[in-house]
Amino acid sequence: MQRKKRSPKQKAKDNAWDSFSIYIRTRDCLKTTGNPDEGLCCTCSRLYSIKQLQAGHFIPGRHNSVLFSEQGVHAQCFGCNGNPPYGKAGNLIQYWPFMERTYSREIIDKLIEESKQTVIYKTFQFEEITEKYKRKTKELLA
Repeated sequence: MQRKKRSPKQKAKDNAWDSFSIYIRTRDCLKTTGNPDEGLCCTCSRLYSIKQLQAGHFIPGRHNSVLFSEQGVHAQCFGCNGNPPYGKAGNLIQYWPFMERTYSREIIDKLIEESKQTVIYKTFQFEEITEKYKRKTKELLA
C-alpha cells in the first residue's frame, strides 16, 4: 500500500511545528534546569532529556488559533502529554495550576477565547513560523 503524499502546505506545517516544538522544549529546559539538554515536565515536574519531552498544549485539540501559542504550549513528558492508555492526555488537572502559577487566570481565559477563533494558515505563513522559531532557538542557545 502506498503512503499518501503530503501536500506542500502540510510539509510546511510539519516543519513549522518541528521548529516551534524544538523552541518550546529548549526554552523550558533552560528555564527549569539552565541546561538546554534536559528539563522538567510542566505537569509532573520530573526531569527528562529534551528528546524525551514533547511540546504539550494547555488547550487540547491543537486548534490552529493556539497551535503556536508560546504561552499555551510547554515541555511535557510523554506520560503526561501522550494519549491514553499510554499517557494522561495532557494531564490537564496538573496543567491548570501550572498555568495559574506561571501566568494568570486572565491569560488562561485569553487562551480559551483564542481557541474558539478560526485561523487558516497559508503555506508561506508556516514557512515564516519555521524561520521565526529556528531564529528564536538559535538566540536561546547563543
